[in-house]
Amino acid sequence: MFSWLQNCTKKVVKHILFILLLHASVVTASAPLPGAFFTAEYVPLLKGKSVAMVVNQTSTINQTHLVDSLLKLGIKIKHIFAPEHGFRGDHSAGASVASGIDSKTGIPLISLYGKNKKPTPEQLAGVDIVLFDIQDVGVRFYTYISTMHYVMEACAEQNIPLIILDRPNPNGNYIDGPVLKKGFESFVGMHPIPVVHGLTIGELAQMINGEGWLNGGIQCKIIIVKAKNYNHDSYYELPIAPSPNLPNQLSILYYPGLCFFEGTNVSVGRGTQKPFMMFGYPGWTNAPDLFTPHSIKGVADNPPFKDQICSGYDLSDSSPYDIFKRRQLNIDWLLVAYDSYTHKNKFFLNNLFFDKLAGTDELRKQIIAGKTAAQIRDSWQSDLDNYKLMR
Repeated sequence: MFSWLQNCTKKVVKHILFILLLHASVVTASAPLPGAFFTAEYVPLLKGKSVAMVVNQTSTINQTHLVDSLLKLGIKIKHIFAPEHGFRGDHSAGASVASGIDSKTGIPLISLYGKNKKPTPEQLAGVDIVLFDIQDVGVRFYTYISTMHYVMEACAEQNIPLIILDRPNPNGNYIDGPVLKKGFESFVGMHPIPVVHGLTIGELAQMINGEGWLNGGIQCKIIIVKAKNYNHDSYYELPIAPSPNLPNQLSILYYPGLCFFEGTNVSVGRGTQKPFMMFGYPGWTNAPDLFTPHSIKGVADNPPFKDQICSGYDLSDSSPYDIFKRRQLNIDWLLVAYDSYTHKNKFFLNNLFFDKLAGTDELRKQIIAGKTAAQIRDSWQSDLDNYKLMR
């Protein structure tokens, strides 16, 4: 009897130890790591080659910029292509990015934002391989993926391989929003994908190739260095702000829904310390919060409603992890703001930039028609289901 009890006790203890070890492994599981960290996978491909890089301030290995790391390893960097916001990430949204020389390294800089969005054959002359490493936020109208599209196209045309160092997607745990319709393509939306597409840049590059979305259906030879310890349920907090007006994790998670206001006469807090964490406009009756946008050099040089008191909603007390867990693009605020607007014919900007952001004119028409959030969301489902199959 005692022997039997002793054996049972041992089994129970082993089971408890197993549970404790399993729990410990979950708690101490390694954090997601960008592909750039795994130099052994791509540095050998760069040795002895003339390299062009598409990078910005997010292109780091821990605290060291990728350019500095590769220079120390003896890699020859011919020049650097800079996306929107510039190589150092210090240009405000929409500001022109000039070509020139990087003051720290002396490497030539070529802007890919402005008139020159696609590397030219002359700019790729003498380049053996291109390396792309930029942190994206997983939203269709964030222009880094448009830059990647043009880089892929240019590389394919010149038969130059492209290495993509993949990074986790902070909004990668869900798919939502209207799918871009034909005829609404622009630099803030080049592909028939939802607003929140649920892909890393490496995965999107594979989709661009696989669906034949490059000019003439040409294929880019891509080599993807994957992020490690990452899946689409991973919560990944960006260590470096991806652009001046997305200063923290909360702004990044609110960005998919609040960016629609960029096509309206409503401020999203540009020119304050809480961009994409608040919204409002002058004279909003009964709105609970006040803020005043000011010019901030390199962040918001001339923000909407500059030096005017705006009434609206301050969302900055929200928990980023709670927003992450919702897995949904919020359009309720858009409907609330439109409903409150006295002169509704002036709510949307005359240039219909709203339609470019939405990738369709249907969302604007639904809002004007008084559709509910549930009705609008229902109208997306068929396209989202088809996209998920493609994905």
